[in-house]
Amino acid sequence: MAKTKKEKKIFVLDTSVIIYDHNSINCFQEHDVAIPITVLEELDNFKKGNDIKNFEAREFIRFLDSISGSNLLQEWIPLNGPRSGNMKVVMNTHGAGGVNAEKIFDDRKADHKIINAAISLQHEYPEAKVILVTKDINLRLKAKSLNVMAEDYTTGKIKDVDNLYTGSTIIEDLKPEVINEIYEKGSCDTSVIPKDELRNNHYYILKSVKSSVLAHHNSAEHRIEHVEKKPIYGIKPRNAEQTFAIHAILDPAIKLVSVQGVAGTGKTLLALASALEQRKNFKQIYLARPIVPLSNKDIGYLPGDIKSKLNPYMEPLFDNLKFIQNQFHETDQDYQRITDMVNKEKLVITPLAYIRGRSLSNIFFIVDEAQNLTPHEVKTIISRAGENTKIVFTGDIYQIDTPYLDSQSNGLSYIIDRLKDHPLYSHITLQKGERSELANLANELL
Repeated sequence: MAKTKKEKKIFVLDTSVIIYDHNSINCFQEHDVAIPITVLEELDNFKKGNDIKNFEAREFIRFLDSISGSNLLQEWIPLNGPRSGNMKVVMNTHGAGGVNAEKIFDDRKADHKIINAAISLQHEYPEAKVILVTKDINLRLKAKSLNVMAEDYTTGKIKDVDNLYTGSTIIEDLKPEVINEIYEKGSCDTSVIPKDELRNNHYYILKSVKSSVLAHHNSAEHRIEHVEKKPIYGIKPRNAEQTFAIHAILDPAIKLVSVQGVAGTGKTLLALASALEQRKNFKQIYLARPIVPLSNKDIGYLPGDIKSKLNPYMEPLFDNLKFIQNQFHETDQDYQRITDMVNKEKLVITPLAYIRGRSLSNIFFIVDEAQNLTPHEVKTIISRAGENTKIVFTGDIYQIDTPYLDSQSNGLSYIIDRLKDHPLYSHITLQKGERSELANLANELL
């Protein structure tokens, strides 16, 4: 029986895909990949700088140079690796087949040149399915309106984000003796947990008819252990999930923690208070967040020097620090200690870009607003961890502030999905807002 010949496809990559993942060109199996020349021009503008997008641009440019060799880029060149197709750079020919995106949309912007490149390929290779791949939703809509197939770059994208791992489970109808044993002995055998619910470093609310207990699966000891609700550096957990988050962040056996939840659930506050509780175990505490320009404008438009420009982005982190400090009187030792830690740079609050490339040994590293990072960015951060380093990612996967990420493709969702059940990792989703009744009203009804 003859094998059915696969339909030939040509994928046209937008700049947004390449700065999201410089290796994207190698992710289309046996199909061919075309790079509009306008994309090379845009990458040239991105190549300078210390941000991840600048790194991605440089890496892609180097890769293109390495595979081209002495070949001309307007000819198809084989990509490296088994089952790989070919690639070439294409011109954004105007008016192929009578359709000119620049004329139709009355604008000579880069997006329209990229659509023209895809249209020219449609007419040059009528037997192939030409697909524009872009993280830009509006560009996809424009392309489809001109009969150009367009889709998102889905490598690394989480399919069922609404059922993303939460890190905790409620187990009901247990025998009262099980609950009593955990309270009296501090732990019990893992046999009390159904096999399909037993995960490494997972948390449980165990209930019998009359009582309940908070518990954790210690994967190293293979025991279900009691989780006590206790304050840390003046901050008291207000619900089970907050108690679990504190436990995970304080556990020295767990090197990587993620905490996900909507505004007001206490993600950053708990992470910072837990870090202060362990201050003697680390050389420094870093609290960092990515800079997402307001209204997608570069920070250059803000007045003042660089410190003044960054203040609006860092202020929420200082607010959390002040809140913890204000749990104590100004004359208390704990109040003064926080001031001293900031002055001596034992505690550093900084934009994430400012600590890229630094050694992360003996560091407690909190990455706030991690949903605004790409999967490659979180991988880069984690891969820099040295001896005695703990990393905590916090964020809300439904509060994305960057145009080319969503709840399925951001770095926080990625690590939650990929690392669940690993013995070095723990995750908790905070369900209940604890900021105020008014904040809860906004999250629930608006």
